Amino acid sequence: MQKQKKATIIFLSLLILIFGLAFILFFINSLQKQDIDVGQPLVIYQEQILDTDNLQHLIHEAQKSVVQINVQTRNTERVGSGFLYNSRGDIMTNAHVIKDAISIEVTMSNAETYPAAIVGLGEDKDIAVIRVPQLINYQPIEIEATDQYQPGTEILAVGSPLGFQNTVSIGIISGVDRSFDINGYNYENVYQISANITHGNSGGPLINRETGKVIGINSAGIEESDIGFSIPIPTIIDDVTEWSTSITNDQLTFPTRVQNLTPDPEVFEEEALYLIDYFFNSLAINDYINAYTLLGSSLHSELDYPSFRSSYVHFRNLSLLNSEIINSTSETIQLSASIQYEDLNDLNNLKTAKYTFTIGYEIDQLKVLMIEKE
Repeated sequence: MQKQKKATIIFLSLLILIFGLAFILFFINSLQKQDIDVGQPLVIYQEQILDTDNLQHLIHEAQKSVVQINVQTRNTERVGSGFLYNSRGDIMTNAHVIKDAISIEVTMSNAETYPAAIVGLGEDKDIAVIRVPQLINYQPIEIEATDQYQPGTEILAVGSPLGFQNTVSIGIISGVDRSFDINGYNYENVYQISANITHGNSGGPLINRETGKVIGINSAGIEESDIGFSIPIPTIIDDVTEWSTSITNDQLTFPTRVQNLTPDPEVFEEEALYLIDYFFNSLAINDYINAYTLLGSSLHSELDYPSFRSSYVHFRNLSLLNSEIINSTSETIQLSASIQYEDLNDLNNLKTAKYTFTIGYEIDQLKVLMIEKE
């Protein structure tokens, strides 16, 4: 009897132990599945949203994909515009810009210059595609290939990024379905816009101000007026797409580019002044990466990107007051530039600063070789 009672106690103890272990395991498992509220997080990540209503930012971003096209024929030289529209390095422009070309060079907004080859050339339509292999995987401008737009649509007509062709005209689509012939080209159902198109900005993009997308190619204008004409993208997208996808680089003829060891002094100075203006324009809209790419390899080795950015990140409302050439040789140009800005650390006072830049060619590309702050 006593042995039976003892066995019962042992059995009950084991049973209690088993149930206890099971409860503990269940409790731990339920804790692991619970969401733990820690209140407000210590760090909040806020994604920067691109504001397409910011006109300055929209123009700056668009001009990164707009190029100046320098064409040499057997008898003449001409300048036009174009824009990078895919990741193959293909640039859309007008046929009349590159017709009869024996040499084509394109210059980017950062003053980099490359040779180009003809991919496709319209016979009746004033459209063409050229290719620059060095621009493969560059960020192209976005195009609107389907929608047709109506009168009243706000637009930007963007020209090539250098010299007198560095123009941005703001206007509207003032008419649609215009058709006419000029110099052997048939313009059918094109946009009429309230922005003049000149020789320098022919081939540049017509941009929808609201979306930032290209909706046409600027092609013709009436002299001494604010009337221009632009070919809608949907009417030519099939042609340019077929050209781009049906030809490889091996099938193209690229001119051998030989950098002029003694560039034209006037052009050299003009490009140097432009580069500094573009440098500060990039800083003004907080595009520090773009400004950093304008520096030469020596500056890159001395100054990494975080250090470069920290030198300017506290600048607000930056403007270039003036820039002037100090010294010019066949190899380098030295110039001074004065800026005005607000300092985030002292918003009560406007500040000024003066810099001295040395500009020169590095591997055939114009770069900022030296910066000194006075």
